Amino acid sequence: MNQRFRTWWQPRRGLAIAEACVIGLVAALSAVFLKVGSGLLGTWRVHSAHLLPAWLALPAIGLILGFLAGWLVERLAPEANGSGIPQVKATLANVPVTLSWRVAGVKLLSAMIVIGSGMTLGRQGPTVHVGAGLAAGMSRWVPTSPDHRRQMIAAGAGAGLAAAFNAPIAGVLFIVEELLQDLSGLTLGTAIIASFIGGVISRLLGGGSLDLNLELTQSSSQFSLPEIPFFLLLGILAGLLGALFNRGLIFSIKFYRKLHISLPLRVALAGFTSGVIVAMLPASFRDNTGLRESLITEGSHPTVAAIAFGAQFILTLVAFGSGAPGGLFAPSLILGSCLGHIIGVSELYITGVGSPTTYALAGMGGFFSAVSKVPITAIVIVFEMTTDFNLVLPLMIVCVAAYLVADKVVPGSLYEKLLELKGITLAKEVPMEGALTKLTAKDVMQKRVETLDAQMSLEEAMQSFARSHHRGFPVVEDSKLVGIVTQTDLLKIRERNLANDIFLKEIMTPVPMTVTSIHTLGNVLYLLDRYQISRLPVVDGRKLIGIITRADIIRAEADHLNCENGTFKLRPEPSYVVYQTRSPSTGTGKLLVPVANPETAAILLQIAAAIARDRHYEIECVQVMLVSRHSSPSETHVRTAKSRRLLRQAEVLAKKWQIPLHTQIRVTHDVAQAILEIINEQHIDLILMGWKGSTSTPGRIFGNVVDTVIRQATCEVVLVKLGTTVQSTLHSQPSFNRWLVPMAGGPNSPLAIKLLPALITLGSKPQIRLTQVFKPSEHKPDMSVFEKSIRHLMRRCQLSSTVVALPVQANSVAEGVINLVKTEGYDVVVLGASHEGLLQQAIQGNIPEAIASGIESTVILVRGAINS
Repeated sequence: MNQRFRTWWQPRRGLAIAEACVIGLVAALSAVFLKVGSGLLGTWRVHSAHLLPAWLALPAIGLILGFLAGWLVERLAPEANGSGIPQVKATLANVPVTLSWRVAGVKLLSAMIVIGSGMTLGRQGPTVHVGAGLAAGMSRWVPTSPDHRRQMIAAGAGAGLAAAFNAPIAGVLFIVEELLQDLSGLTLGTAIIASFIGGVISRLLGGGSLDLNLELTQSSSQFSLPEIPFFLLLGILAGLLGALFNRGLIFSIKFYRKLHISLPLRVALAGFTSGVIVAMLPASFRDNTGLRESLITEGSHPTVAAIAFGAQFILTLVAFGSGAPGGLFAPSLILGSCLGHIIGVSELYITGVGSPTTYALAGMGGFFSAVSKVPITAIVIVFEMTTDFNLVLPLMIVCVAAYLVADKVVPGSLYEKLLELKGITLAKEVPMEGALTKLTAKDVMQKRVETLDAQMSLEEAMQSFARSHHRGFPVVEDSKLVGIVTQTDLLKIRERNLANDIFLKEIMTPVPMTVTSIHTLGNVLYLLDRYQISRLPVVDGRKLIGIITRADIIRAEADHLNCENGTFKLRPEPSYVVYQTRSPSTGTGKLLVPVANPETAAILLQIAAAIARDRHYEIECVQVMLVSRHSSPSETHVRTAKSRRLLRQAEVLAKKWQIPLHTQIRVTHDVAQAILEIINEQHIDLILMGWKGSTSTPGRIFGNVVDTVIRQATCEVVLVKLGTTVQSTLHSQPSFNRWLVPMAGGPNSPLAIKLLPALITLGSKPQIRLTQVFKPSEHKPDMSVFEKSIRHLMRRCQLSSTVVALPVQANSVAEGVINLVKTEGYDVVVLGASHEGLLQQAIQGNIPEAIASGIESTVILVRGAINS
């Protein structure tokens, strides 16, 4: 039954063909509607410029219609801005970008308004976006797999391009060359069907992109072998100017962002500016379609073509950078035809042979190829629009030359660069073998390594193993790696009944297998399997610089498969400061406190103030506000009234404690990224964060934000999970009197002890218990381990404080600590967790989370600074 259901659920070929037919029909209708609608608006605009002064009518129409289009996009579908092809490309790469009927409808209407307003943008890019959006909405009606849905979206995009240009073959090639890069039978079949129907229906309904006099173009197009150098020159110029055009587009987008105004205002400004510029040009420049046709089929003067090139170049940058819904195909064709016309007239003047029309058409394909980096599609589009075989060879020369030059000057796809500006980086899918080949031991090794000294006695080594979850340790002598010792080595020694006072160097494995930092993960994995070991020291000469385990390789593989993440990576834009206050910098260090919840902010600030006063630190208090990835942090309008009230409360506390406190509010796509930026910018020494005590996120230990901070923050990290009964305000301290500090001998236990003198000031009569959990099968810990900690605490803490040290017997650390808290009623548990043990804890059981979720008391987790 399950097998039959799965068979029915898979999209059948007949269903895919039927869906492709409908997609082609709908895409063609939308393309015709966009052409007719924008044409009517454009005709009204040109007519208005004859009835009213052009300097008044054109800027006013551009301003009003631009604002209307921007308002529709911002309010109804923010994903509908721009050309639309980057969004389709991202969707096909499995990036979570919204693509639906709503986006398609808003794109269709807003693009029609923008093009009709006179902005020099094309309707072909929006038609591709609309076709893909309609296909995405339709694919939700039928039970399909993700792969089938991607194929239908690609077919919709191809049908949109075919309908816009009356070029079905170009629609298929655009899918293969730029969007999906898939030549499987079903993908190719559905793309051909949808593109064919889209092109045919569009032609029948009069949706042609270039209404050229084909007889005139065919009779005028010529080609001879002596013209090849001139076509090569045209290709080189098209490549150079196309690369400059792409860079100008990126610059324009960044310029508009620096204005920090909303999308409607940006598009309105672009419309107004375009209207002013066009009003100053000859009247023939007000009709983009007529201008393009006259440059191709009529004998325009080279000066007119040069002016048209410069005007179109600037006007397109002005319009596209604003985020107006419009494409780059039509402007690329106009610019290419202007450039080709200039070269063709020059060639005719020099040699007396040749046809400017041929150069204009070849220039269209060349500039299009340079901008979009799709030379094959460019060749086929121009050929399908003209059906002139005389153009094939000139087109091939110009398009290929333009593509090679443009890709050399500005490598990579323009659409991928536009996505990167939105924080989305596409990458080719790399097989796991490729990842193992490219990643090195340095990329994934643990830099902080627990080691044992070669002169350590066997008894001391056994105690180190008892206090750690590690099953083996590198052995060093004078900071040089001399061997490795494992639990297996200790068991063999115990079986031989040797004395406990022998030195570790007598039982270790000398000259261990090692790797260098440049060894690939493939090499590391081979050595681990070949010698059946679980860890490999990473050395530089004989100096130990890290260690790599099977768990580290598993994590690297998981990160790759989960797309830290596979086929795409979301790279957030830098966070943006919208509010900031600064106090006099009089401290010796800085402590960062991110606050979000007003209910817990008071206690976090109390703890931060206690640490800051003890260490003479300044406090950096930050409120982080999340915004959608579809909008830039620097452009998004946010309300900061509540956040400012919370930060003012922090300033009250700082004034009471006489501690320098700085505040800021940041807008960001990613909270963890914003926190890391602050740590680097402000040179933070310690970060204090709230922690829920548990996480429901698969594969995460503490949660997305805290995990990232623990792994990447170089400063000290203190996590606080507040107890259920803790109540604190800015004017009253919490009741933290009974403190429990489990000590496992790790590198962060001393850090927890050093933090205690500051923390216990939050109570009135603090009582501290140091403890160590040992299993029934193990010997009772040596109490001398606690003596140094007790002396430090008695020297630093209040005279009224009492400090005791007692070990406890239990089957696990978590069980022992939880039982102690429940039976003796401790208010706070302070844990020192080593950085290199966090991922191991995820495999063996997350001790901090187990303790935090098992008790109702406050838990404070401490992690030391990482050497960057």
